[in-house]
Amino acid sequence: MQEQLAQLDAWTAEYSHLAMWLGLTVLLCLSWCANFVVKHILLRGVLRLLNLERKQCEQRGFDLRFIARLSNVVPALVISTLVHKVPLLPDLVVQVTVNVTNAFVVLTIAIALSNLLSLINNLYSRRPDARNKPIKGYIQLATIVIYAIAVILMIAALFDRSPLILLSGLGAMAAVLMLIFQDTILSLVASVQISSNDIIRVGDWVEMPQLSADGDVIDIALHTVKIQNWDRTITTIPTRRFMTDPFKNWRGMQESGGRRIKRSIMLDQQSIHFLGKPEIEQLSRFSLLQQYLREKQHEIDTWNAQLAEQGKEPVNTRRITNIGSFRAYVVQYLKNHSGIHQDMTLIVRQLSPSAEGLPLEIYCFTNTTAWVAYEGLQSDIFDHLFAILPEFGLRVYQQPSGLDVRALNRPALNHPTVSE
Repeated sequence: MQEQLAQLDAWTAEYSHLAMWLGLTVLLCLSWCANFVVKHILLRGVLRLLNLERKQCEQRGFDLRFIARLSNVVPALVISTLVHKVPLLPDLVVQVTVNVTNAFVVLTIAIALSNLLSLINNLYSRRPDARNKPIKGYIQLATIVIYAIAVILMIAALFDRSPLILLSGLGAMAAVLMLIFQDTILSLVASVQISSNDIIRVGDWVEMPQLSADGDVIDIALHTVKIQNWDRTITTIPTRRFMTDPFKNWRGMQESGGRRIKRSIMLDQQSIHFLGKPEIEQLSRFSLLQQYLREKQHEIDTWNAQLAEQGKEPVNTRRITNIGSFRAYVVQYLKNHSGIHQDMTLIVRQLSPSAEGLPLEIYCFTNTTAWVAYEGLQSDIFDHLFAILPEFGLRVYQQPSGLDVRALNRPALNHPTVSE
């Protein structure tokens, strides 16, 4: 037996390099086999547990890459455990290999945890209330923490030092880290406030003119919020700006079921006058005005009857005006319109007159919040009101155009000159 051991030692000494390379080859083969077996066993086991196939997982958004990442830990552990068994391998190489494989294990676990967090975010985003309470910002924060811890552990593994030594040195670098991660800290605080106070959600119509943003929120992340504008461009806004800058969220309008119409018709003040009997009889043809004219005429007759002798002068009496009749017509027209929300505010009022005329403001709400339907409904209402104005003897005011000026000068230009 001793002779055989002596012969083996002599053979090993003679073929030392061959034994070392043979040991390395066996070690690599063992690590590859461990990776192959573990990856296929884990992955197939999870798929069988979920009763899914790989294509079905991809279609349903189940990203199982973290399992493949975790399977890479096994060959690294095999190498780290058995590398010192390789004959005649220098101690420095063994130590470096162990340190590198330990750092690789830490990095692999960190990447696997990051992939797992992404999978959790994808699964959570399918919930009905995910748009109201997004967790993408928290997922990104957790990912940053995982990678920060992984970096510390990797450095400690590479230099074969305790991570507590590195952590003790971080106290002196706290101010520097605060400056480096200032945006991250501010964004984290803003994300927490946005989520807890339900300030914005994915799908909200947000308007922020100072940053040229006017559209739907399509993504809320830790550092940025993406808004797709109505011209299909995308504006990226820092998350913290939603806590420091004013902006308008149209979610309340969309949830209320009604969208406001607030627009004025500029009336020519010179077209306002009292209505005579022929005009009143003509307006009585409107079914929407019959009750108003009847009640108004009775009210005016009762008032005028109390004036006695003074009531003989028309200037002392009350009379129906064309603008008051038109305002009553607009109110009844809106109350009988199928596109107007009758449970919300409905006002037709006069605003302060200006050089552009007398504004008659229509303030009401439609029963739809869809943009295209809303604009079509609003246009139809004002099409009708502009067209019906002449029936009341009213005119729309607009500033004189070049055609109006030429029409005024035309008689003067065509007037024959007087010969001397």
